[in-house]
Amino acid sequence: MASSSAKDKRKASDRAISPPPTKRALQSTTTKSAVANFFLPTSQKPKDRTVWSERGPNDDVAATLLVGRYAPDNHDPRSPPRKRIAAFDLDSTLITTRSKKKHAGDASDWQWWAPEVPGIVQELYRQKDYQVVIFSNQGGLTLRFDETYKGPKGNAQKRVAEFKQKCSAVLNALDVPTTIYAATGKDLYRKPRIGMWKEACDDYDITEAEVDLEHSFFVGDAGGRTARSARADEGIAAVSKDFSCSDRNFAENVGIAYKTPEEFFLGQDTRQFSRDFDVADYPFEESSSESPSGVLFERKNVKDLVLFCGPPGAGKSTFYWNCLQPLGYERVNQDTLKSREKCIQVAKQLLAEGKSVAVDNTNADVDTRALWVDVAAKAKVPIRCVLFRTPLHLCEHNDAVRFLNAGLNPEAREGLPKLAFTGFASRYREPQMKEGFQDILDVHFKFRGTKEEHQIWARYWT
Repeated sequence: MASSSAKDKRKASDRAISPPPTKRALQSTTTKSAVANFFLPTSQKPKDRTVWSERGPNDDVAATLLVGRYAPDNHDPRSPPRKRIAAFDLDSTLITTRSKKKHAGDASDWQWWAPEVPGIVQELYRQKDYQVVIFSNQGGLTLRFDETYKGPKGNAQKRVAEFKQKCSAVLNALDVPTTIYAATGKDLYRKPRIGMWKEACDDYDITEAEVDLEHSFFVGDAGGRTARSARADEGIAAVSKDFSCSDRNFAENVGIAYKTPEEFFLGQDTRQFSRDFDVADYPFEESSSESPSGVLFERKNVKDLVLFCGPPGAGKSTFYWNCLQPLGYERVNQDTLKSREKCIQVAKQLLAEGKSVAVDNTNADVDTRALWVDVAAKAKVPIRCVLFRTPLHLCEHNDAVRFLNAGLNPEAREGLPKLAFTGFASRYREPQMKEGFQDILDVHFKFRGTKEEHQIWARYWT
């Protein structure tokens, strides 16, 4: 028999627990339909009629556009192309999450945005002779991995697989010939840019000129709608503003009508909207294509240093080529020389050779500008400042136009991240005469180029 001392030394974990713990029941995530489908013979399982493909802007660029094309069993592929297009966004337009979360938890986490949605979409194809297509920005998906990708690849691949599964279920439920285009990058496919629209026209064998733009339309939730306060006496609930105006701008770029889901599916009245940047505020003027040399900038000194100050995309380089290069100024630019130290070194050498210099950088803060004031002082030349007062949202637009249009990008610059603009704003201090400038010239943005260039510029790109 064990002694009492041995019993006392027994581990606490060996002792009985009273009362015993209850077992926690784990809720199964397997649905009854999934179980039933598992035991069906392959020949009896519903066929996934969505065919998926991936595309890139060109052969030299990795695929960023995910395309899923659905055709019902009775669809005749020889049917003539339809020239009326009914286009829809996906999330918060055709569907929403069943969980009420912002982002779907898995492939099954979806439901129709409103009960009316499937019937209205089916009627458009079956009774009204529309071709139905879906255009969706899906920046959270990654189709191809490059050396810069740092996230877990398994999770990224799972998100793509679940997105395909969800879309296949949506298209099967609609059961009309439909193609979904999902833009995963920040290139020409991403709305409001019209790359997806061009792909759809090609896929359905319709030239853009043949589309019935007057009767075609796009429905999406990103309409730039402003917030609305609650009015209890009228039974009106408060609503927040839209996260962007990209869907409305996409329709504007294409040249078709735009509706919000509330307007199209529920017949609600339109709400007020606003744009941070409206291309209509910058119409083409014949004088804009004339050379501004000698008009916006006049030379005051035999030799001097001109310091630009303004955000990326403000028009600084264009200003140099149009206004200062014809006057004999040499350009110093950090994008080409790669470092501030190199810029200073080159500028000193040019000034020593008797040349005037334009410093084409952002020069956002006092400390940075002080370095150039010192360079001018040591070279014993005046320093002038050109201040570019271009709003940041317009700068972002200009940057996108430049990046996505080779003909407007002579230096082949890459597109800039949002941080480049917010970073400038956080560092920016407006230049003052007391910093040592001979004068400060304000330059407000105005499009300067040909009519053909303006037609490209005057679309919505961000």
